[in-house]
Amino acid sequence: MDTNPSAADLIFDRIDELAQLSENPNHLTRRSLTPEHQSANALVGHWMQNIGMQVHTDAIGNIIGRLEGSDNDPNQAAMLIGSHLDTVRNAGRYDGMLGVVLPIMCLEHLQSHGETLPYPVEIVGFCDEEGVRFPSTLLGSHAIAGTLKESVLQELDADKISMQEALNAFGVTAPIDSATRQPGDFLGFVECHIEQGPVLEREDLPVGLVTAISGASRFNIKVIGKAGHAGTVPMGLRKDALAGACECIVEIEKLCTSLHDLVGTVGQIKAKPGAENVIPGEVSFSLDLRSSDDNHRAYATAQIEEALVKIAKRRQLQITVQNTYSAKGVRCDSWLSGQLGNAVKSAGYRLHSLPSGAGHDAMALASLTRVAMLFVRCKDGLSHHPDESITKEDALAALNVMITFLRQFELDT
Repeated sequence: MDTNPSAADLIFDRIDELAQLSENPNHLTRRSLTPEHQSANALVGHWMQNIGMQVHTDAIGNIIGRLEGSDNDPNQAAMLIGSHLDTVRNAGRYDGMLGVVLPIMCLEHLQSHGETLPYPVEIVGFCDEEGVRFPSTLLGSHAIAGTLKESVLQELDADKISMQEALNAFGVTAPIDSATRQPGDFLGFVECHIEQGPVLEREDLPVGLVTAISGASRFNIKVIGKAGHAGTVPMGLRKDALAGACECIVEIEKLCTSLHDLVGTVGQIKAKPGAENVIPGEVSFSLDLRSSDDNHRAYATAQIEEALVKIAKRRQLQITVQNTYSAKGVRCDSWLSGQLGNAVKSAGYRLHSLPSGAGHDAMALASLTRVAMLFVRCKDGLSHHPDESITKEDALAALNVMITFLRQFELDT
């Protein structure tokens, strides 16, 4: 491949520059529709404009640049590439940002070689994938897909600022539906993202092709027993909600371990009244279930609920399960993924396919257009953490693959 190794240095320099735009000077935190997000949009927009892209911020706060193809037809369908610019709290610097910087670098490389693609390219930096500031996730991609509910504009952040107020302060006043695009606008959507898992490292590969993005179900599970004095209620007469919750969690772990293509996580647990000398009378805990097969996830949910009923009956507890969030799994498009996979092989890398357990903007855009994803190896599979890390060699590999994809892309006939 004819990319210069110094291109990897520039990728890292730009990601480092974006990482400086943080709400906290000691670690990276950039929530959507904040001044730091606005600065990130401005920086990315500057890079886009430098390669001749037409740049605008849409009605949800996405930054979008468009470079016309050789026909110079503003109505021609474009290849959409990008990722998100918001972060979790105390974040790593490659999650999202790599997928915005990389396609800009691709177009810069092609221009430096005097190449013009036969189709337009649009690059997007999505405004809110993580859902850290407001309760909803994938805001930018849902808005483009036309699946963002207007009711989310009334959702409040921790400071009681509504999303509509945040958009106004961000300088965006257009109706939310003006961000919606049509299927004919795009040839497809390709997202390059760090893997956030250990598979590529285990395979000793710089990149991998994503087959599907796991669907997710989240639950709040409440266990109600009876509070009592820690010293006076005999063990055999207790209705200990915390002990019952612990048994539920262990049973959930057993079930999720025994079922293929399923992961389950209990990430939060709260006990009341929360005193050292009182038997817990009420416990609530979260459950996050993920699988690339929605039917498989539904089966697992039913198995878990059945197991909890048995525990409740035996321990004389009340257990309720409330579904708080659901997102269907998404299969990446075979035609578009096939071309991306061919680019991996043409660039000189062994092709390895794998599902994504994490959610991505491609999930929302799958209702609008074909989607494909390229994963990039990350150290120890670590993400959403300041120690998140990739190598310059792997960044260069991803750049080579994406340039090859753009050059070799064949329009659907």
